[in-house]
Order: sequence, then structure tokens, then C-alpha cells
Amino acid sequence: MTKRLILFRHGKSDWEAGYGRDRDRPVAERGITAAKTMGKLLAAAGQVPDLAITSSAVRARTTLELAAEAGGWSCPVEITDDLYEASVKQVLEVIYQVPDQHSSVMLVGHQPTWSDAITYFMGGGAVQMPTAVMACLEFEVTTWAKVEAGRGVLLWLLPPRLFV
Repeated sequence: MTKRLILFRHGKSDWEAGYGRDRDRPVAERGITAAKTMGKLLAAAGQVPDLAITSSAVRARTTLELAAEAGGWSCPVEITDDLYEASVKQVLEVIYQVPDQHSSVMLVGHQPTWSDAITYFMGGGAVQMPTAVMACLEFEVTTWAKVEAGRGVLLWLLPPRLFV
């Protein structure tokens, strides 16, 4: 039995837009295009997750909404503050709360957390996660509670620029 974890970094944000707090920063036009591209790609590849959990930041939520709509996904979506400015430990805590009935979960969030998390799950190496990139890790575990350092195998890492 395996569990698959897809980490999706939010689309390019709009630094010029009017917003109050950092978490309210919207997605830029380029980020909108990239999110839609990635949503269609994931659907075409048959890799739509069973569950998607997104950071509460506007740019992360919007990225997920655009990707799901463009790809025609129908998986349940949860929003959490726990993925905004998160540490790898906080990401693990989110993962450990996922019901084991889900074999594939997407987390939508931010840098540098996603690069750090992939390195942690693989047990080393270095990965960079530009905006709107998706990475999929596979774990030979039966429950989400067994996901830990060094147990993940990176199956793919896809930047939208390859598909736009």
C-alpha cells in the first residue's frame, strides 16, 4: 500500500495589487494561467488527489480553485491556517490528520516550506519549487501517520512553463 502526496506551490502573486496583509496578496495574471494549466495537466494525467488541503492565504486558495475548475476536479477541499508560514513539522501535523481512506492528498502552500519538505521527505538533496510547480512524493506506508523523513520517493516535479 502506498500514499501519494502532491505539493503544489501557489501561482505567481501580484505584488502590485492593493492588499493589506501578506496573506491577502492575490494571484497575478501569470499565476492564473499557470494554475489553470496545472489543473488541466493533473486531470489529463489521471493524478487528481482524493483530498486537497490549502493554506488560508488568498494566493494559495485561488491557485487551488483555478486548478480544480480548469481540470474539472471534484475532490473535497479543506482550508487551513496551518500551511501558511508553516514549518516542515507543521506540514507533518497536517498530513497526520488526513484520514487514511485517502490514498492521494494535495497540499497547496508556500516557499521555502515546500522545498524544505521535499528534501525532508526524500532524506536529503535539494529541490527548488518555483511558483505553480507541483511535486509528487510516494510513501510505502499504510497510514498517513507513518509519513516521515527519508521515506518519500519523488515521482515527479512539474513546472508549468513546460506546458504553457
